[in-house]
Amino acid sequence: MATEVKLPDVGDNIEQGTVVTILVKAGDTVTEGQPIIEIETDKAVVEVPSSAAGTVAEVKVKEGDTVKIGGTILTLSGGAGGNVPSDTNLGAGRSDALGVVGQGGETDEATTVAPNAGTAERVAQAQAESQKQQASSPAPTPAQAPATTRAPQLFDGRNVVHAAPSVRRLARELGVNIQTVQGSGVAGRISEDDVRRAVSGAPASTPAPAQAAAPVAPQAAMPVAAPTPASPVPPLPNFEKWGAVRREDMSGVRKATVRSMTQSWTTIPMVTHFDKADVTRMEEVRKQFGARVEKAGGKLTMTHILMKVVANALRKFPKFGASLDLPNQQVVYKDYVNLGVAVDTPNGLLVPVLKDVDRMSITEIVLGLTDLANKARERKLKPDEMQGATFTISNLGGIGGHAFTPIVNSPEVAILGVSRGGFEPVWNKEKGEFEPRNMLPISLSYDHRLIDGADAARFVRFICESLEDPFLISL
Repeated sequence: MATEVKLPDVGDNIEQGTVVTILVKAGDTVTEGQPIIEIETDKAVVEVPSSAAGTVAEVKVKEGDTVKIGGTILTLSGGAGGNVPSDTNLGAGRSDALGVVGQGGETDEATTVAPNAGTAERVAQAQAESQKQQASSPAPTPAQAPATTRAPQLFDGRNVVHAAPSVRRLARELGVNIQTVQGSGVAGRISEDDVRRAVSGAPASTPAPAQAAAPVAPQAAMPVAAPTPASPVPPLPNFEKWGAVRREDMSGVRKATVRSMTQSWTTIPMVTHFDKADVTRMEEVRKQFGARVEKAGGKLTMTHILMKVVANALRKFPKFGASLDLPNQQVVYKDYVNLGVAVDTPNGLLVPVLKDVDRMSITEIVLGLTDLANKARERKLKPDEMQGATFTISNLGGIGGHAFTPIVNSPEVAILGVSRGGFEPVWNKEKGEFEPRNMLPISLSYDHRLIDGADAARFVRFICESLEDPFLISL
């Protein structure tokens, strides 16, 4: 009897992935837990292990296919059944609707946001009962309801929401309760523009009814998270008028970057504070103690020292590692320090997260970040290794540039940018002369809704003073 191996839930609210590499072929013998394909998600490339042992009878996917969670990857023969249960971290009955979709394809789902929503059969039954109730009730006259209005579908006392996975993900990222969003599409389907309008407080554009409709009770106002609503993207010109062009599909990493940066830029009022740290003495210490770190298998750089300094700063200024909970009008303070560090890879910018940095020695930081950076460049990062950051550091000093304004990675409220340092003439008051000092440019972008300018200046000054006096790192 054939055994189906399906795409399991890889976590981080990921609903699908693109097949990058197929590691087996028909006729191969696989063991349980053996990697069979590599998929690219919004976060990284991950290996998918086989859930059973046996001989590959048929591979159901090809490179470039997009596979939904619960979709069949391949079938095995001659092995004991060991399928990943379709209801593991999935709604029961969901897997039969989740298979391979076309390139860039996306399947709409009617779901509820209630926990333990139940099976698709129960949803269908609830919808059928709702339709029966509508049929048995007197039909409204044209003057009573707009032609395009449709009674809400209910399940377990809640509205059934019609929205694509990407729309629900955007609602989660923006902190919007999707049940409160008015859909402007067919049958009340919710689009990304509807979600953004809910954030900005702008009304949804709906077709005008044939006759005046009865007044609708106003919904509770959502907290304004952006200074202006997101504008629709204007159409591109015909570039072929001026010469040959070529098009490439964006990778999952690039799509995630576009979504994250657009969200941050349109919802966070950001300010950037600039300063310079005199790292002349710190560079001497780094070279002096670098040999010890090399014996442990790592290489000490200014980024590692900065991570230790920033961890100390976040303990002293916890607001910079907090997050805003706008729906509840609260500030979430975290009793841990997890640092994201931007890593330049051939596949784009990735931000692995090193956990509990404040509890690590500098040597442990070096080894931990080196391991994560290597995984990032080899596309081996797990989703959990890119989650949970409280603060991010982006160091472009190895490439060049005197200053830049990094974009805050929501739901974080601050990010530190580091540019290329170098020797500059600095006035020495005691000697009454200029001295060459190794100055490191630092820029802090922060969410001005939570962080005031004076707080940002004190935070950056603490970092600079710690870098200027190596002894302060141990305090």
